[in-house]
Amino acid sequence: IARLLFGRLSFAASKKPSRIFRSRSAAFPMSVVPAKRGRDEQPLAAAAYVQPKLFTVATCSLNQWALDFEGNLRRICESIETAKARGARYRVGPELEVPGYGCEDHFYEDDTQLHCWQSIRALLDGPLTDGILCDVGMPVMHHNVRYNCRIFLLDRRVLLIRPKLCLCDDGNYREGRWFTEWSESRGIEQFALPRMIGNLTNQRDVPFGAAALAMADTVIGAETCEELFTPQAPHISMSLDGVEIIANGSGSHHQLRKLDKRLDLLRSATAKGGGLYLYANQRGCDGGRLYYDGCALIVLNGEVLAQGAQFGLCDVEVVTATVDIESVRSYRAAFIARSKQASRAPAYPRVAARDFSISADVVPSSLAVALSDTSAAKLQKTSRVTPSAPIQSRVHEPEEEIALGPACYLWDYLRRSGAAGYFLPLSGGADSSSTAAIVGVMCKQVVAAVAAGDAQVLKDARRITRQPAEWVPANAQELCHFILHTSFMGTANSSAETRDRSAKLAAQLGAYHAPAVIDPMISALLQVFKAITQREPRFEKNGGTLAEDLAMQNIQARSRMVLSYMLAQLLPWTRGRGGFLLVLGSANVDEALRGYMTKYDCSSADINPIGGISKGDLKSFLRYAAKEYGYSALADVVEAPPTAELRPLSGDEVEQTDEADMGMTYEELGEYGRLRKIERCGPVSMFTALLGKWGGRLSPSDIAGKVKHFFSSYGRNRHKLTTLTPSYHAEGYSPDDNRFDLRQFLYPNWERQFATVDQIVEQVGRADSTAA
Repeated sequence: IARLLFGRLSFAASKKPSRIFRSRSAAFPMSVVPAKRGRDEQPLAAAAYVQPKLFTVATCSLNQWALDFEGNLRRICESIETAKARGARYRVGPELEVPGYGCEDHFYEDDTQLHCWQSIRALLDGPLTDGILCDVGMPVMHHNVRYNCRIFLLDRRVLLIRPKLCLCDDGNYREGRWFTEWSESRGIEQFALPRMIGNLTNQRDVPFGAAALAMADTVIGAETCEELFTPQAPHISMSLDGVEIIANGSGSHHQLRKLDKRLDLLRSATAKGGGLYLYANQRGCDGGRLYYDGCALIVLNGEVLAQGAQFGLCDVEVVTATVDIESVRSYRAAFIARSKQASRAPAYPRVAARDFSISADVVPSSLAVALSDTSAAKLQKTSRVTPSAPIQSRVHEPEEEIALGPACYLWDYLRRSGAAGYFLPLSGGADSSSTAAIVGVMCKQVVAAVAAGDAQVLKDARRITRQPAEWVPANAQELCHFILHTSFMGTANSSAETRDRSAKLAAQLGAYHAPAVIDPMISALLQVFKAITQREPRFEKNGGTLAEDLAMQNIQARSRMVLSYMLAQLLPWTRGRGGFLLVLGSANVDEALRGYMTKYDCSSADINPIGGISKGDLKSFLRYAAKEYGYSALADVVEAPPTAELRPLSGDEVEQTDEADMGMTYEELGEYGRLRKIERCGPVSMFTALLGKWGGRLSPSDIAGKVKHFFSSYGRNRHKLTTLTPSYHAEGYSPDDNRFDLRQFLYPNWERQFATVDQIVEQVGRADSTAA
């Protein structure tokens, strides 16, 4: 067996050894010149040579946390150990996995660089990287310039540092604030390793630049996140020059309906030019508004071989696949047009690493046959290593994404914040009910993970709930009773229907529900106001002005916020437990865009899991959750007209509705939001776009009136978004003022813009009259 594995086999019939021309790697022979053999003898050497073409590779999703260097290192180590245990000889991890992607301005600090190199030393100081090529992401300072890099580690040495060529500087990303793009024109330079690394590895410097690694049996290249999305992606030039394996360490966040695009790009990257593509991603909340949605992928020649979960609670998920590299070579060679372009393509820089092969042993260790049995058929029969077959990729429906993404985010935030649970003002309306249902889904996920044997999730659950070491949650309702605290904060303007819906939903979830009547708080504030001013405000319905009416509504909303924080601080104490609760907000993305909220009302909270989700998507989620999770109360919620219940009732009936107050429907708001942000429209271009969409049912003047009303409302209320509760990012038109939608918050009166709209309305009117 030893001779077979290392290419020193003698054929029994001839008694003469084969002549073998070997590479610098002992893993397999470069070529074999067989000795003469008998007529009936099987071509054993040829059969053995087939096996080195099988590669087992690994990618992963890691739940990293910005600046959690010790925790991040443990998760990296676990992923490498898991990859090795599965027979992989190449492992790729997420972008900036060593410090965590979301360090932001902490990247400016020398400490961040120091702690990253400390982690690299820990990875190299021991057998962890023996026999496996590890592709790790971290920032590196080269010639006094900071780069976002991939570091390749193998056998306790550094092989190559590959800087990112194209940074992401749009949407939620500001990479150009902290890093610089590497210019390929600089070629390959030498990077002086820190002494803590060089003294350990006996290296003074290593190659630094955009290069591929030439292994004994294949060539490996790297992309980093955004580079996959660019028109002239690096994988194009790499694949044309024979790079067969391309890996992408990514830090890509979840957004509704985004995974389709990612899958299309990965399939396209390998379908056109052939190749094996590994995609790694961070998963979880790393300390900000974004949830990174994992979904590690391995794609071969346009087909998905392996796919990790998009959402989940486990901190480390490793995805592996076994590939016959000949399938890449055959695929490419059969595409004649590709071969012609490849023959003319410029050479892609390579760094030699010929002492190591990615392929498995010549014969797997599972082989257990007698030395006398030299049958090639027997060798193949006993081998368990076979190429991975293509699978059908999985994409969640938007309703599933809303259920799973924010739920995972809430669990990460809760366990890392040190809080004992969540508090939610539960009004019985669609928004607060959606938030409550997401917490319920979170509890179901936790219980499922515990049942599946996830020790870390169980440990976190015991710590959060302050339960003893032997406690295991019996079901999601039991866990929810410890974690979720709700209160229906009713007034004289609240209806019995909303009160009953909130109580019914809380019971189905298992939440600790504490209904309250807050009229005494409001009366006390009005008495203080009267004592100061000798005036008593009234609702417009009761003879007051619009200013009085709005003030009377706002004081109810702000009172709820004050009481919410008091309950969040003291409810654990009243239940005989320690700790504090995080307050959950429940304003949707459309209301934030319109400014239909009271500044510092119950939309002001610690975090908001639905703040980036539209009203239309939330309604679809409510219907889905009612059926999928058994929360039947949600079916009643979704059918009720949205209302703030801040004005007096008409008998027992609610007259006030959100859409009447806003002067526009939620469907229209979603259209305005997409045009304003995603299509980059101001008032004029929005009007012309809607003229084409709505012109069949509305007159140009009606459309112009709607556009003016939206921009007037938006500009007047934009200041509210400066205090917007940090929200889970899920929608491309989120108006989050802090990170995503950077605009002024004091607007002029749109005089020029609206005048131009009016001119177009007149032109359309004259054209219609002429045509008639």
